[in-house]
Amino acid sequence: MTELPDPDRFAHVTDWVFDLDNTLYPHHSNLFSQVDVRMTAYVSELLRLPREEARALQKELYQKYGTTLKGLMTLHGIDPDDFLAKVHDIDYSWLVPDPVLGTAIHQLPGRKFIFTNGDRGHAERAARQLGILDYFDAIFDIVAAGLTPKPARQTYEKFTEQYAVTGANAVMFEDLARNLIEPKALGMTTVLVVPRNFEPTFSEIWESDPAYDDAVDFVTDDLAGFLGAITAGATGEPR
Repeated sequence: MTELPDPDRFAHVTDWVFDLDNTLYPHHSNLFSQVDVRMTAYVSELLRLPREEARALQKELYQKYGTTLKGLMTLHGIDPDDFLAKVHDIDYSWLVPDPVLGTAIHQLPGRKFIFTNGDRGHAERAARQLGILDYFDAIFDIVAAGLTPKPARQTYEKFTEQYAVTGANAVMFEDLARNLIEPKALGMTTVLVVPRNFEPTFSEIWESDPAYDDAVDFVTDDLAGFLGAITAGATGEPR
C-alpha cells in the first residue's frame, strides 16, 4: 500500500518509540476488541447500565478524557489497578508470533521503547506472544504516565525526561494520528501505522483522524517491511 521509506530520512534516529495496540500487532488480529468488550462490561457493572448504554458512555469517556479509565477515575473515583486488571484479562493467543517484525526491531540502531496507554502487564504479555519483548529497552505505560494518557503533552514530556529522549533523534510509530501531534511538536519523526490495505476488521477501534494529517510524516500498513527497508538501506543491502 505504501512506498518504502528513504533510509536517509531515519539516519539520525537513535530512539525508536512504538505504541502497542494496533501498532506492534496488526489491526486484523482483533485483540483490542477483547479489551473493548471488557471495558463495556466494567462500565455496565459499575453504573448498573444496560450494555448499549454502557458502551455509549464508554465511547463518550474515551473521546473526552483520552481513555475510558481516565474518565471513570475523574467522574467516579474508580481504582485504576482494578480496572486495568479486569480489562486486560484477555486471551493473547489471538496474536500470531511475528519473527519478521522481531528481526526488524532487533536490527534497528539505538534504543527501542513501547509507549502505551495500557499497563505494563498487558504490554509484556502482548509483546511476549508476538516474540518481540526481548528487543525493547523499556516500557512506558499508563502507570508510569501518572494515569494521564496520550495525547496529553505532559505524558510525552514525562517519557522524554525519564529516558533522556531528544525529539530530534527519535521516531514514534502510532495507529492514531491524534497521538502524533505532540511527538511532532517535540521534533520527532512520526509514522502512522494503518490497517492492512486500509481495511480494518474492527472499525470502531480504527480512527483515521484526518484533521491531524499534518502530524504525520510517513504512513505504512506494513510495520515490519517499513522497518526492514530502513535497516536494509542503512547497511547498503538491496531493498
